[in-house]
Amino acid sequence: MGSGKIAGMTKESPQKRYWRIEGYDSTEKIFEKRIPISQIGENKLQDLLRALTAKASLTYNEIVGAYANRGTEIANDLLEVHRDGPYPRFACGTNPHFYVCIVDEDGKVWHPTLPVGL
Repeated sequence: MGSGKIAGMTKESPQKRYWRIEGYDSTEKIFEKRIPISQIGENKLQDLLRALTAKASLTYNEIVGAYANRGTEIANDLLEVHRDGPYPRFACGTNPHFYVCIVDEDGKVWHPTLPVGL
């Protein structure tokens, strides 16, 4: 996970893969962007989700609290990125919130082949 490489992805993959980033305010889509997965790794993608969430919904004090040491008076988890299962899908924020998954050229959500036992 930390290397930025996606399990199940090979250079020989027949179709191009993209990160699809979507932002929602309740159920209304407020943002959508596709980025080739070769242009941004998982760690930077998670940083991007935090930045989008902060810009869309947080006050300066809430942003400071999100970076404060855990357990301190000002700390919060408003910029925590959640991974959805074993697949490379991530979410950040409550409302508005941002979601990322991998899609193919047709926009269909892509599920990598996982090793047996996961």
